[in-house]
Amino acid sequence: MSLSVTGAILEISEVQQIKETFKKREFVLEIAENPQYPEFIKFELIQDKCALLDAHKVGDKISVQFNLKGRKWTDRDGKVVYFNSLQAWRIEVESGTQAASAPETASLEGLSEPEWSSDDKEDDLPF
Repeated sequence: MSLSVTGAILEISEVQQIKETFKKREFVLEIAENPQYPEFIKFELIQDKCALLDAHKVGDKISVQFNLKGRKWTDRDGKVVYFNSLQAWRIEVESGTQAASAPETASLEGLSEPEWSSDDKEDDLPF
């Protein structure tokens, strides 16, 4: 399910190398449809999409296209746990604002929606 939202970057984390073949990066977007009650939404970028934030800084107003993901995971004791994540796959600068470095069009070339894969079935973690 692909969705889109616009807001200001509140936080940007460093890239996390989860496994040798899997990395992710998180960021928080402040969405102020009602300025009295802003929403703070955490997104993640995976694999090559982690670099999409390199051209942005805290405070930039951006539009984010993302997929709503849900996963089911059973721990070693047989307990089932459900995880939701918002996987961003495109970031565009909102008109009237500038990115920290590269121009808008440079960060959009060759973008596609990422695929989720889990190679190691023996892991006790769902990602």
